[in-house]
Parts: sequence; structure tokens; C-alpha cells
Amino acid sequence: MAKKATKKEIEAIKKIFIERYHDAVTELDYNNAYELLIAVLLSAQCTDKRVNIITPALFEKYPSVHELALAKLDDVKALINTCSFFNNKAKNLIKMAQSVIENFDGEIPLDEKELVTLAGVGQKTAHVIMIEYTQANLMAVDTHVFRVAHRLGLSDAKTAIATEEQLTKKFKTDLHILHQAMVLFGRYICKSQKPLCEEECFMGEFCKSREAFKPA
Repeated sequence: MAKKATKKEIEAIKKIFIERYHDAVTELDYNNAYELLIAVLLSAQCTDKRVNIITPALFEKYPSVHELALAKLDDVKALINTCSFFNNKAKNLIKMAQSVIENFDGEIPLDEKELVTLAGVGQKTAHVIMIEYTQANLMAVDTHVFRVAHRLGLSDAKTAIATEEQLTKKFKTDLHILHQAMVLFGRYICKSQKPLCEEECFMGEFCKSREAFKPA
């Protein structure tokens, strides 16, 4: 098990991440809350690059929840069939749109309790949307954040939710920046396989392990 980061190390890690990634945003392409929600839903176990290839045609055919709510399932499947789990995601997209119309007057809610009532939206998805769209002081833990948190000794939790709780407690503020920072750091530098430790890593002095940690 990796050693835990000290309070001094946690503050130093936080400072470095904020300095380097203070203006970082999601790599998903979107123009409004509706498009962001769809992109985040599609990004589950699918790369942002792939999602950005899929969404233009989807947004053109269904520019709002009103069109999507009336969509035929097979038509949506056809537009997103290069995305992982597209069958289930297509069903959730239509159900989500119908729920937004029925329960939220056609407006995407930006409240966590309301967001998680939508099909396919769990706590992590809700947090990602609120972090990106409203800069909410929240943490969301995907595989990149989980791996980085454990390699830097910021968490020893077995699950993403428990890791999120530990990071929130330790960092307290600027969580929206830190989430984006850890995603990008994990995606491009602190990679699961062949991390760029010698070439590009600026967190080497805080690294506790090179293990490819994954949530249970």
C-alpha cells in the first residue's frame, strides 16, 4: 500500500496543480448544458476524442431535449453506435430528455439532487457537469483521478466515491480546478501504463507508487 501524503505535501500538491491547470476545462465539445450533459453521459468508459466525433451529428439532429424526447431509439443508436454501451446509453438519452421536459420545464437542472434523478446520471456525472458548467466546489473521481490520488498518497480508499470524500476533505477548496487538473495529469502524464515519470512528470517528489490503481 502506498504511503500517505503529509499535510505539507497535500498543500504543495494542491498549489502546483492549481498553478499549472488553473484555466483547465473539459476536453468534451459543447455549447450549452444540454450538450454537456449528453457528452458526459456518452463519455462513460469512452474517450472524449470519440465522443467529440459522435456528438456533432447527434446535436444537429436533436438540438434540444424536445427533439430528443421524441426520437426513435434505433435512430439514436445509429448515431452513437461507435460509443461503448451505445444500446443502454441511447435508451438513457431519450429517457433523460423526456424527464427534463416532464419535471424541469425543458431546462437541464444544475442541482445535484435533481440531476441524479435523470436516466444514466449518477453522482460522478452530476458533479462533472456542475464542476464544468458552474465551477461548483465539488470533486469527481474517474479512473484518472483515482489513479493519481493513490499514486500521490492522497487516498487509500477502494472505491471512487470514498476517494472523492477523502480528496474533498483534504483539499477543501478549489475542487473544480483540482478535478480538472488530476484528470489531465492522469490522462497525459501519470498514465496507467507507461507513465511519463522521467520525461514530463512534475510531481515526482510526491509520488508514492507506480501501481496502476483502479477503483473496486
